Amino acid sequence: MTLPSLLLVGCGKMGGALWQGWLEHGLAPSIILDRRCDAPPAPHRVVRDARDIPHDFRPDIVILAVKPAGMEDALSSLRPWLDDTILISMLAARTMESLRAACGGARTHLVRAMPNTPAAIGQGVTGLCGEGLDAEARAVCTTLLSTVGAVAWVETEEQLEALTPISGCGPAYVFLLAELLEKEALRVGLPPETARLLARGTVSGSGALLAASEESSETLRRNVTSPNGVTAKALDVLMAPDGLPALLEKAVNQAMARAREMAS
Repeated sequence: MTLPSLLLVGCGKMGGALWQGWLEHGLAPSIILDRRCDAPPAPHRVVRDARDIPHDFRPDIVILAVKPAGMEDALSSLRPWLDDTILISMLAARTMESLRAACGGARTHLVRAMPNTPAAIGQGVTGLCGEGLDAEARAVCTTLLSTVGAVAWVETEEQLEALTPISGCGPAYVFLLAELLEKEALRVGLPPETARLLARGTVSGSGALLAASEESSETLRRNVTSPNGVTAKALDVLMAPDGLPALLEKAVNQAMARAREMAS
């Protein structure tokens, strides 16, 4: 399977993670627009300025992966390549309305996407929300993003904003858990290499078990927890009224509030 030709605008952490995933599945000749990234393998190429994009290059999809503050300047420079294409924006909190205005009347199919970094190893989750897409355009977007993980279409931008602090921010929560487990292992006297092995292996192995199991996450948790046992005592602390459930709710609310602030 050859994926459609892309113009990837911005190749930082997220853009680079997605690009690596797409390369592994085979891309039609594509271009990266980025001032700092390394040159990709042929037949792909990198340009440092929009003026260096060949005028006869007609990408099937433009991927916008710059920082939100750079959206207007980026889209203004890209207008010759926006007509009759699909623009997938990876920008958090930049609305369809603001994207449409920045496109300056170009005949562009707009899609907002919220991927996460496990896309780099084909294990990502991407939320998608589109405006005025026909079945063919929707299928092309699904094909592209499903090569780097699961795809979840939502019907409204409000649902996409609700998805952001769950799957978009979620890897950071998991990495924090691994970080804290490693620190606790050190605190209770385990050597550094063992602490790292135990923390990473526990988090990654538990995730793999969750992905492979048909049982709910709640059931899997209960399966590990003997009544009044060691795990139960730890969970009594983590699941207390002021414990992890309350903290996670507060964290998600804070993330959503920040997303709304950035969109205003």
